[in-house]
Amino acid sequence: MKREIPDIKNGYTVQLKVEVPENKWRVSVLKGIVIARHNTGLNTTFIIRRLVAGVGVESLFPLYSPNIGEMNVLDENKVRRGKLYYLRDNMNALISNSKLC
Repeated sequence: MKREIPDIKNGYTVQLKVEVPENKWRVSVLKGIVIARHNTGLNTTFIIRRLVAGVGVESLFPLYSPNIGEMNVLDENKVRRGKLYYLRDNMNALISNSKLC
């Protein structure tokens, strides 16, 4: 089964449908900002930062993971940094989702 993998860059707001193993497999929808991407071929990973109950949570995903069912790019913000680790301190950028410089 092939799925389309969009071009994900830093600063993009993405929505993922991830299969999570519990007693049974369930689908969890995650929405957040991509703050980092590490390119190593098939082992390419990206980090998503999102807010859960007012607390910032980061999740690391392999780009080619079979557990990711669907991947949508919601917003394409242009950034000037390679890694957006400064968003860890600035939670307002996650709330407002405005232009990231």
